[in-house]
Amino acid sequence: MQVRRRQRLFPSRLCPCCVVVLSLFSASTGRAATAGSGDVEFNDAFLRQPGGGKLDVSRFNEGNVPLPGTYRADLQVNGAWLGMAEISLRQAGNDARNVQPCFDRMLVERARVDVTRLPAQSADRLAHAAMGACMTLPELVPGASAVFDNGELRLDLSVPQSFLSRSARGYVDPRYWDEGVNAARLAYNANVYHTESTGVSSTQGYLGLNAGVNIGPWRFRHYGSLSYDAVAGNRYQSVQTSLQRSITPMRSQLVVGDAFTDGAMFDSFGFRGVQLATDDRMLPESQRGYAPTVRGIANSNARVQVRQNGNLIYETTVAPGSFEIDDLYATGYGGDLEVLVTEADGSVHAFFVPYAPVVNALRPGVWRYSVTSGQYRNTGVQSTPLFVQATVQHGISNLLTGYGGWLAAQGYFSFVLGMAMNTRYGAFGADATHASTRLASQPDRSGQSVRVSYSKLVSPTRTNVTLAAYRYSTSGFLNFAEAVATRSLDDPNAAPVPGAVRRGRLQLTISQGMPAGYGNVYLSGSTQDYWNRRGRDTQYQAGYNNSYKRVSYGISAARQINLGTARWENRVMLTVGIPLGRSPHAPYAMTSLQQDSAGVMGIQESLTGTLGADSNVTYGLNASHSSGRGTVTNSVAANAGYVSPIATLTANASRGNQYSQYGAGVSGGIVAYAGGVTFTSALGDTVAIVEAADATGARVANTNGLRLDPWGHAVVPNLMPFSRNPIEIDPKGLPLDVELRSTLQQVAPTSGAVVHVRFDTGKGGRAAILRVRTPDGTPLPFGTEVFDADGNLAGTVGQDGRLLARGLTRDAGVLTAKWGPLQADTCAFRYALPASAGNPGRALPRADGVCGDLASAVVSMKRIHPDAQGAQ
Repeated sequence: MQVRRRQRLFPSRLCPCCVVVLSLFSASTGRAATAGSGDVEFNDAFLRQPGGGKLDVSRFNEGNVPLPGTYRADLQVNGAWLGMAEISLRQAGNDARNVQPCFDRMLVERARVDVTRLPAQSADRLAHAAMGACMTLPELVPGASAVFDNGELRLDLSVPQSFLSRSARGYVDPRYWDEGVNAARLAYNANVYHTESTGVSSTQGYLGLNAGVNIGPWRFRHYGSLSYDAVAGNRYQSVQTSLQRSITPMRSQLVVGDAFTDGAMFDSFGFRGVQLATDDRMLPESQRGYAPTVRGIANSNARVQVRQNGNLIYETTVAPGSFEIDDLYATGYGGDLEVLVTEADGSVHAFFVPYAPVVNALRPGVWRYSVTSGQYRNTGVQSTPLFVQATVQHGISNLLTGYGGWLAAQGYFSFVLGMAMNTRYGAFGADATHASTRLASQPDRSGQSVRVSYSKLVSPTRTNVTLAAYRYSTSGFLNFAEAVATRSLDDPNAAPVPGAVRRGRLQLTISQGMPAGYGNVYLSGSTQDYWNRRGRDTQYQAGYNNSYKRVSYGISAARQINLGTARWENRVMLTVGIPLGRSPHAPYAMTSLQQDSAGVMGIQESLTGTLGADSNVTYGLNASHSSGRGTVTNSVAANAGYVSPIATLTANASRGNQYSQYGAGVSGGIVAYAGGVTFTSALGDTVAIVEAADATGARVANTNGLRLDPWGHAVVPNLMPFSRNPIEIDPKGLPLDVELRSTLQQVAPTSGAVVHVRFDTGKGGRAAILRVRTPDGTPLPFGTEVFDADGNLAGTVGQDGRLLARGLTRDAGVLTAKWGPLQADTCAFRYALPASAGNPGRALPRADGVCGDLASAVVSMKRIHPDAQGAQ
């Protein structure tokens, strides 16, 4: 069978039995329509009616033909989505089955057609379209075609490449970026952690807030954290408060308030002021904001804190064993992450994760800039000097990118010049920075810093070097943060500033995929030495993971500092895991063997699993034994989590030889907009509010376990800004009297937007199962279409005269049945349903009807129900 590409052969309301039967009949005869018209001719020999009559199936020859009118539909060109568009459909000639989409200059240009490349006659036809004429796409663009998918509300265009405008893959025209609706939003993460060790108890609490208000293109954001300690009391830290918006013509973001410099050339630091900087996310296939993955090892139910530039940006509780944190916000492009792991017995370990940009290579002709002015902001120092910083990068050619910048503040000046080369062997970067610092009671400082960096994805070997960099600084060089700290302590009565002055620093982040079946390796670490003290600080996290059939195994190593003893410690852990069953909710057993540099060896056994249809319940049990340094310890621990429609709840507890611990947490988000208030278990920066009336409980396919709440609302928590994001609803399990006109929509939000995605659930009304027969008891013919008083299709008759009727707006009325082109092929019948309870249900009412003369059915219906609807 040859049919038109993507065309549906049957009406969307046709019953499944009808679709199967008609498909088999059509396929068995091999009587296909011409490829040119896309028509399909069905063999009706198997659809003989009682008495020798024939069923008219000619209406199926054109597939699901839409009615003329204006539709808001997805626009897709050569398989690429370009946004939503208003599509006008008109009937061509006298054939009601020939409905074509009309094109004007605006719609043609929106389809990325370069009108300057079209032939001369196309210009005349575009002029006719401007005067109201309906011009089809083939008339305007030779070799092009347009197919309107009525079931999916999508206009599929095929356009020869020679007529398309040149644009990068994944491009979405900025005209169709969605700024979203006005809304208020709040994401929160709260937890409490209590320990008792050797008679000393300690309780800490943490509440992280990400609050915001969206008004048009403006985004107000506030990031803060409230920390509680039974000894130190409460402390609220404002991490960042800002007002920002996208500047589309400049491909930039404007930020007013608190933020961080990007760290591409100078080291990243916090500021309070104004910043205008290029936003690479507005480019097609651009590289998104980068944040590293934090990996570590915990001996117990431990509290993990992540700090950057002195700010607490993340806190959570992890179970015993190796842990991984991969959902950090990209708060800045530079500034290493300090990770503090507080064990249940009170011991604290710390390590650093390198956080720096990749090599600054750009595509040819691309500019990137940043201008920042304001006050320096760091909670570790009291000084807040004014500064101005400007940077610029330009892709000169495929090989070379040049960049430079300067930073000026009271008593400090620095500038940088560098270049990056994008070669087949990877991206190389080299730059030199000069800095001068004026001091009052000490000699002025002046020096240079040279940096060489490299990044590369080696496809044949699957080696991904995210960053390899070495920096050498002279003894007089201070970056801006070091200069501010030095000047803040610089007075005639102060002693020389203590602290280490960095000399050389090497940092590396690499992952290596092995051949199939041999696993993968990762390494992240740094090492540095100093001018004014001996020794070298080296820290790392490394590991190897693999699996054999259903058994997974790995080995990891880490070097971190014990803050209690101020000594560096090395740890090695071997893990083996296996699922205890093959069902989706089968528990997973993990055995870990660990040893540190002090000779302490421990073994842990854990059991984890999920419960619920959406796996929204998680649990874990853990038992451990360790010995070394003359001590033997045993401990048990448990943790559980529940992802509800409105929040994520967690709890944990553990007990050892000399300590006990318990804790709990809750996280989620709230979005308030003109349509109401919606709660969610997670909330990212750019989100979508999905609204589908009466579709309570329907699953939103974008996020695991996400379903519409009792009001038909849900929040899709993480969208990609300036890119196409499909939003899909799975109708499985919905009441049959709820009908989704479309299950998929596409949105392209701007950064931080709250977009409103409304799914039409039809014209409403009830659904019922009707059994309709003629006056002599014969069932209505198979495939008969039934219409309501307004001429809308209510359903199609299936086996034994049964009909699933939808959209019944009244409990009683008259419907019209039609199975052929003649007047004799039409009849009407009345129906009466039990009174509706007012809520959509899953058990459909049933009724019988006798199909006869149209007028008598109406008169009979009005005699019984005077206000009943008539028949058309």
